[in-house]
Amino acid sequence: MIEPPDNALPGIDRSTATPLHRQVYERFRTAIEHGVLRPGDRVASARSLASELGVARGTVEAAYSQLAGEGYFCAQGQAGTVVSPSLPVQRPVRAGSRPVADAPALAGPAAPPPLQLGIPALDAFPRKLWARLMARRARAMGAADLFYGDPAGHAPLREAIAAYLRVSRGVACQPAQVFVTGGYRASLALVARTLLARDDRVWIEDPGYAPTRDVLHSAGHRVVPVPVDDEGLVVARGVRRSPKARMAVVTPSHQAPLGVSMSLARRLQLLDWASRAKAWVVEDDYDGEYRYAGAPLPALKSLDGHDRVLYAGSFSKVLYPGLALGYLVVPESLRERFENASRIASNGCPQITQATVADFIRDGHFSRHLKKMRLLYARRRALLVEALHKAFGDRVRIDLQAGGMHLIARFEGHRDSDVVLARRAQAAGLNCQPLSARGTTAVEGQGLLMGFTNVASPTQARQLATRLRAALG
Repeated sequence: MIEPPDNALPGIDRSTATPLHRQVYERFRTAIEHGVLRPGDRVASARSLASELGVARGTVEAAYSQLAGEGYFCAQGQAGTVVSPSLPVQRPVRAGSRPVADAPALAGPAAPPPLQLGIPALDAFPRKLWARLMARRARAMGAADLFYGDPAGHAPLREAIAAYLRVSRGVACQPAQVFVTGGYRASLALVARTLLARDDRVWIEDPGYAPTRDVLHSAGHRVVPVPVDDEGLVVARGVRRSPKARMAVVTPSHQAPLGVSMSLARRLQLLDWASRAKAWVVEDDYDGEYRYAGAPLPALKSLDGHDRVLYAGSFSKVLYPGLALGYLVVPESLRERFENASRIASNGCPQITQATVADFIRDGHFSRHLKKMRLLYARRRALLVEALHKAFGDRVRIDLQAGGMHLIARFEGHRDSDVVLARRAQAAGLNCQPLSARGTTAVEGQGLLMGFTNVASPTQARQLATRLRAALG
């Protein structure tokens, strides 16, 4: 049942000459005309609303009767009273009312556009299995499950993550070192609040992942772009630019967006710098599970002999982004500081969601899902590559790395920049992104970043490539 918010619409005012039933009537009529109440919405019963407003039940019934007589309300027996389903979503505003533009409707969820970056194969997620696991958790809920959980995360999920990381990513950690967060941005923000002071310098990859820069900037830190080559972050350049930086944020398994893997030599250089400078390294392992040539690379954290690396993972890329769940593994020496910071920052993530993810991992579904996705993504990448080559011929050069969820297409013979090409593709409904916009220094060539994970068939791949060719000209 829905009642218009008192702070947004006229309330009950006993000091005016306007009858009370007329005030109730005006409240609902205005709410409907402004789109706050929509066709089919159920409204409170006359008895409960009268109690809430402190008026007689007959007052509300008189207002409801007038609203029904004018076609705003419709009585549906035991189902109660609803806003008339036959009304348009937004009625014309009457004279004297606020313009509808003053109260815009909120946009609902929308499917991601074709070639969207960073989105797993939504059609391949095991929805029925997930629904069963969540329903089982909901049925088993007790009184304790309705209370606030541990801000650091649901204990069984922290245990499941620690076990998974030890076996699959080579990260040796205890469950108490694992902190469940609202995703990568939340993890990085937690690190920044806990370990950095205002104006501290932080190395970031150039080109790199834009939200990393945004989070650090908003927290008052100074980012230091460090170039990336075919071996990953050029540590020597970072040392020259800011030897006393307090932190570096890297994507060593699959650099975002170039897709290269950081070489062993560079990893050791980075860890050596962090040890000497008493700096921290945040390893963003956003899609390290997806490698199509050989086994997944071990995490940088697995080489961390001086305990300077904080490992950030996310379920958005391996399950689905609507979960809004990530995790952070911190050195044992920092555990208490992060426990305190987590307690101050929030009440944690929804317990039933965390419990469902824990069941998904512990019951073996997670590892099977990852194996299935690796095979699926390798096929879907091949479909898009083949379609682009057929559509563009020699005019396109595609960078294929060993892993990841996107590719880089470089178009030969175009005078326009990749920013202009991306704008044309987006106007055609294709969410390609310009490579040059991801960095502050010159990137070798230019190109368009394209996600391939939701390209479901050869026919769809051909259609997308044809649309892109028409858009780029």
